[in-house]
Amino acid sequence: MNSLIRPALVLLLILTVITGLAYPFVVTGVAEWLFPDEASGSLIVRDGRPIGSRLIGQAFSDPQDFWSRPSATTPQPYNALGSTGSNLGPLNPALTDAVRSRIEALRAADPSNHAPVPVDLVTASASGLDPEISVAAAEYQAPRVARARGLQLAAVQALIAAHEKGRWLGFLGEPRVNVLELNLALDRSR
Repeated sequence: MNSLIRPALVLLLILTVITGLAYPFVVTGVAEWLFPDEASGSLIVRDGRPIGSRLIGQAFSDPQDFWSRPSATTPQPYNALGSTGSNLGPLNPALTDAVRSRIEALRAADPSNHAPVPVDLVTASASGLDPEISVAAAEYQAPRVARARGLQLAAVQALIAAHEKGRWLGFLGEPRVNVLELNLALDRSR
């Protein structure tokens, strides 16, 4: 029996070192070398401090800022540890009530805006962490943001256009805008 246990333990130790230590270090090193920004979490740094990530949404509620897509994560919004959608079906009264209250909040923040509310401003994404909104959602908010910041609407729309990301490979997905990056650009334009 001892003749079987010793080789098994040696093999276990070798595989643990290879798969538990060597492989993760090699993959992490290659990722840091080839994709340094992505491997570090795509952090956005201002004044030497990280203030967010290009990959994880943040809650904005100030009328001067563009608002992100709602988050369904708990216990707080945009909680990366709780990444999930709400799993509420389209006929679920809880989803209907949540969408209705979000529309009311958007209308209350900008009573003069009678345009249809883009769906991504009132529904959470599948991850609940979406850092981007559609161009239509940004355009919908542009008049409120321009008024609150004392800017010309054309200047805010130009910032939206400058931060627009097109379809991936030219045909996948929809044009979109990263909310944190757009709000930071607005802050710099003062």
